[in-house]
Amino acid sequence: MVTGNIFPKVTLVGAGPGDIELMTLKGLKAIKNADIILYDALVNPEILSFAKKGTPCIYVGKLFNNHAFSQQEINELLVEKALFYGHVVRLKGGDPFVFGRGSEEISYVESHNIATEIIPGISSALAVPASQGIPLTKRNSSESFWVITGTTSSGEISRDIALASQSTATLVILMGLRNFAFIMAEVKKHRHKFTPFAIIQNGTLPNEKIVIDTIHNYKNTIDKIDYTLPGIIVIGDVVADHTSFLDEEIQRVLGASF
Repeated sequence: MVTGNIFPKVTLVGAGPGDIELMTLKGLKAIKNADIILYDALVNPEILSFAKKGTPCIYVGKLFNNHAFSQQEINELLVEKALFYGHVVRLKGGDPFVFGRGSEEISYVESHNIATEIIPGISSALAVPASQGIPLTKRNSSESFWVITGTTSSGEISRDIALASQSTATLVILMGLRNFAFIMAEVKKHRHKFTPFAIIQNGTLPNEKIVIDTIHNYKNTIDKIDYTLPGIIVIGDVVADHTSFLDEEIQRVLGASF
């Protein structure tokens, strides 16, 4: 139990999309001041090197069919470690309030009368397409964008995908690679078959991988997905701004002229 002038506190920090240089200065400062860190699977482990020497760092990540701790166990761990160590930094990939269950953790901690602080992070939904030169909005092309989970708590695709597909908005789908075929089949019902899409994995990292094609050919890209890597799906005419899409279009035109 903490004593003296040390008070229990939990700081929820967004670690950004992967590249450690895309983490906020405020988030970095919190890490340097942490007494203990609980971090997720999508956090770049290099970020932990900024913590004070000897700071305990506990992995509490949740991957597909591989959860180090349940959500309830993580909630309880935050309270337990705050009471014992003092300042807990809860480090989450991207932004903790974008499909990160950050609000649940904060609510649980506050219900135990423990002080909290929230430090937003750059969401992969924004940073990853941008790093590839894909704008989410563009004049005369896309006036808005939807950020949608690709897998609901029941394991199915979100009903919002069908709603978003009926608009002209750009679709950014997180956690959807395992449901990729179902997602694309739904989108295809509402968008023209030449609508481009991109699958971007390990976004903003040196080993970033991108696959671009059109909805009509989505089945040809299924075998190119590495399900061991995190990734996002971007669907919409704005994907055509990516240089590789233009190169492929040129090849189609040249091929058709012979």
